[in-house]
Amino acid sequence: MRKSLADDGRTGETRFYGTIRNTGDAILRLTKNLSSNGVTPTFCYEAGPCGYGICRLLRKLNYECAVVAPTMIPRKVGDRIKTDRRDAEMLARLWRAGELTPIWTPNEEHEAMRDLIRTRKQAVDALKVAKQQLLSFLLRHGLRFDRPSRWTKIHWRWINELRKFKYPHQQFAFEELKRAIRQIEERVSSLDQIIADAIPSWYFGPVVDSLRALRGINTTIAVTLMAEIGDISRFSNPRQLMAWLGLVPSEHSSGNKVRRGRITRTGNALARTMMVEAS
Repeated sequence: MRKSLADDGRTGETRFYGTIRNTGDAILRLTKNLSSNGVTPTFCYEAGPCGYGICRLLRKLNYECAVVAPTMIPRKVGDRIKTDRRDAEMLARLWRAGELTPIWTPNEEHEAMRDLIRTRKQAVDALKVAKQQLLSFLLRHGLRFDRPSRWTKIHWRWINELRKFKYPHQQFAFEELKRAIRQIEERVSSLDQIIADAIPSWYFGPVVDSLRALRGINTTIAVTLMAEIGDISRFSNPRQLMAWLGLVPSEHSSGNKVRRGRITRTGNALARTMMVEAS
């Protein structure tokens, strides 16, 4: 479901049109209704789980549409009431006042690559959890690896040779934990191969090749940066890019005192993580 508001731009008032279904036919009827009096409407909505389908459809119909990041929407601290109607009215007022900054919306091909990258990230996170579960299982039974390096060939040899469980059910649970790690590792390897095969035909492929020439940047980091950042030329200088990544220091200054703290950590967390790992 989607909220819809129209602003006539003359009286400064907003009119609530109710709830509009997130379907192509419903949006097409809405645009015809709003354009019936000769006024060309503009649209904006919060970024959410429904993606950029509405934005692409409205732009194909030659309407201006902006997607706004929820974290960049000004909100009153004392406002404790949140409803769909109030949110829609607030967006209409802020959009008319020019207080909203639209985000960059990728095309379908770019979003497909981004989905692939994020699927790999989810698999890597699942692998970390599976490894931690196995280590916790061994720790509960007093089994500790006496070397600092883990998940090496020596570590896996030590794990595979363990036969110190009193009951067969525990041995079965142990084998299942190992099998889960192996399966996720195969998923990650398969995704890495798919990403590598997709790079040559991707329009950002040459940029990925250029980034891989830099020290500390491998294929995963390069393709993740391009998938998450997108068109870098939209930033006029490196400071804007670093601010978008949240890699600039926070500041709380007043009067003659200048206080700067740790990085702001705003923007895209995955791209920021890749930048930190590369450095």
